[in-house]
Amino acid sequence: MSRLSELSRSIEGSVAIVTGAASGMGLATARLFADEGARLVLVDINGSALAHIADEIRQAGAEVLAVVADCGRQLEVVAAIEQAAAHFGGIDILVNNAGLVVPGLLEDSGYDAGWQKSLDVMVNAQQWAIRAAVAHLRRSPYPRIVNVASTEALGATPHNSAYVVAKHASLGLTRAMAVDLGKHGITVNCVCPGPIHTAITAAIPGADKEVFARRRTALRRYGNPEEVAHITLALVLPSASFITGAVIPVDGGLTIRNA
Repeated sequence: MSRLSELSRSIEGSVAIVTGAASGMGLATARLFADEGARLVLVDINGSALAHIADEIRQAGAEVLAVVADCGRQLEVVAAIEQAAAHFGGIDILVNNAGLVVPGLLEDSGYDAGWQKSLDVMVNAQQWAIRAAVAHLRRSPYPRIVNVASTEALGATPHNSAYVVAKHASLGLTRAMAVDLGKHGITVNCVCPGPIHTAITAAIPGADKEVFARRRTALRRYGNPEEVAHITLALVLPSASFITGAVIPVDGGLTIRNA
């Protein structure tokens, strides 16, 4: 049967950069994009884990470039973007996923260092990557950027201020860049995961997760990284050409449930 619609829902052959790709939502995104035929540039600070993931994806038949880089360092972020563009001859998709949690009280002696690291990895790295990639994205027929933030960008939890501020800033960066880059046809959107089973939440006891999910989410469970990755995929499709500056919670109904 011939297709009745016109817009493509395929990223096959597209060059996609995913930061924080060695675990959690970054890993799920990398695997999903590989299944969809993308050519992948995987960026992470964990070299051994990254090498393992890159081998796994290559064995599945996808083209992969693995780049070990600290997203808290501007020169390393910019070098990773340029290496990606040189290797594949361009960039079509940028997923700014790298993140970390540095919990702490305001009075802690290490608070300032944790604050700066949070902003560097989860805000500055996103704008460094975007600025380095723009010239390459402008040459793509379907240029897409997705910043991964959190439902902490839509509210706040105690003793987590550096993370909360960084995620709020990621949301603001998304909107600002969407306005600035729209004239080039580059879409910039933000995904806000809620309670997801990742390394960041692994230390929370299972019983506590169950209680929290029942009390706070409409679906009454934690989500899985692949459920977030599918929303990211939807935002980078060629057919997602008229959505930009959007902030999409992937949170099981956390942000809409009052009681």
